[in-house]
Parts: sequence; C-alpha cells; structure tokens
Amino acid sequence: MAQDNIIDGKAFAADLRGRVGAAVAALVRDHGVKPGLAVVLVGENPASKVYVRNKALQTAEAGMNSFEHKLPAETTQQDLLALVAKLNAANEVHGILVQLPLPDQIGDHAVINAIDPAKDVDGFHVINAGRLMTGAKGAEAPLVPCTPLGCLMLLKDRLGDLSGLRAVVVGRSNIVGKPMAQLLIQESCTVTVAHSRTRDLPGVCREADILVAAVGRPQMIKGDWIMPGATVIDVGINRIAGEGGKSRLVGDVDTEAARTVAGAITPVPGGVGPMTIACLLANTLTAACRQHGIEPPKL
Repeated sequence: MAQDNIIDGKAFAADLRGRVGAAVAALVRDHGVKPGLAVVLVGENPASKVYVRNKALQTAEAGMNSFEHKLPAETTQQDLLALVAKLNAANEVHGILVQLPLPDQIGDHAVINAIDPAKDVDGFHVINAGRLMTGAKGAEAPLVPCTPLGCLMLLKDRLGDLSGLRAVVVGRSNIVGKPMAQLLIQESCTVTVAHSRTRDLPGVCREADILVAAVGRPQMIKGDWIMPGATVIDVGINRIAGEGGKSRLVGDVDTEAARTVAGAITPVPGGVGPMTIACLLANTLTAACRQHGIEPPKL
C-alpha cells in the first residue's frame, strides 16, 4: 500500500487541537468563558499516569484550565463520589473525566453515572449513551465517546460521504464498539457488529468497505480478512515482545499484511491514539459552550 494511503492520525489530531485552541481563544475573548477540564486519577497505574499527564499538557496548550486530582489506590468509592459531586458543582469545571480502570473496590458504572451528563466529556454516562442511540440533536445532542468520535472524523476526512457503505465493527465494548456502530448508523452505513463469537469472522470482515478493529487482541485481523480497497481503522493498542527483549506497540490488525490489501489504514502507533485526546479537548469546548448557552463551533 502506498504511503499516502496511511491515515496520519497524529497530523489530523494536531490540526484538530489547533482548531480547538483557536475556538477557545475566541470563546475567552468574546464571552469571557475559559473551558476547564478536571481529570481524576485513582492509584498508580503506569499507563494511566502517562495518559493523564499528556491530557494535562494538551489541555493547557489549547488554552483551557486543567484541574488534576490524584488520589491514592485505597480511595473508597464514597470518597471518589464525593469528589465527583464537588466537581459537578464547580462552575469553573466544564468537563470531568475519571480515568479508567479504577481499583477493584470502586464500581466504574457508579462513578461514571454520578458525573453530570453535561460535563461527561468521555461520553460514557447512560444519558449520553441513550442520546447517541436515539440520534438526539441540537440542545439534546450527546457528548460522544472520544475514540469513536476520532475514528469517525478520520473516516469522513478520508472517504467523505459514508452513506451506503458496509461497515463492520469488530468489538462490542461500551467504550468503542457500541458507540462506533451508532455513529456509523447515523452516517447511513449498513453496520455489522462482530465479536469473538461471530461465525466465520474472517468472512464477515471481508464484506466491509469500512473495517473498525477494537478487540484488544494483538494482530488478530489478518491481511486476507480484508476486502481489497477497504478502509481499516485499527483502534487496538497492544504491547508485545519485540527484538532484544524490548516491547513494542501493535494494533488489532496485522498491519504489514493489511497494507498490501487495504485502500487506507491507520498505523499503530500514530493513528487513532492521538485522536482520543484531541476529541476530549473538542468535547470539553463543546460542553463549556453548551453550559453557557453558546452555540458550539463546528470543528
């Protein structure tokens, strides 16, 4: 596959962050509103710590206020819910993100659904999920989960109008698979959600004009699973053993094999990953605008 058929998520994300930064500057100048994002980290998960640090840096670079709350691993669910309630009531906080995974003593759903849906910039609250499912528009439009939103942006940038295309989403998580399917349905795609129990999974994948892989299994999707010319969005970020005892990152797709078949494909790293934080910033901007009765900018 030619280099120009690599979907450069890193470059697209940088451009999106620039557009968000310009819109934030205009919001501050014209309305005196500075969006604020609060990120809560419980415990010492190394990957989460790096992710949270990157979020804080990019939030500040976009001209937003960044509020970090780092809690010990033994924090109780009651104490975390109390912090969420405090952030819900804070006028300077327009977006709240509680970093997952949480320690075993804390229930993910209880915490996610304690967040004010208007500040749920991860888009995981049941109200936002329901609004996405029902295609709510205008003032009732949901905040959409960041990773699927980023995937959709990359698809539309590459393909333009998606209507009528056959899309297969491999993976049925609440974080990526299910919302991704809903977004593609709203774009008038014909959507199949496949998973580990799907019969003849390779055959199902070969029917896809758009193939989104979000299963968390390294290089599971092989080159001969892909329809020639298909657009492949690889959401997977898996660490496997590399040369010299060092680990390396790979996706859910066997990229080298897929590149000989696909019309376009996101690399790992440098594809979907950078889009997640960029879309988080976009969601925070949208949330801030809505909370102040301002029409959110079209990004």
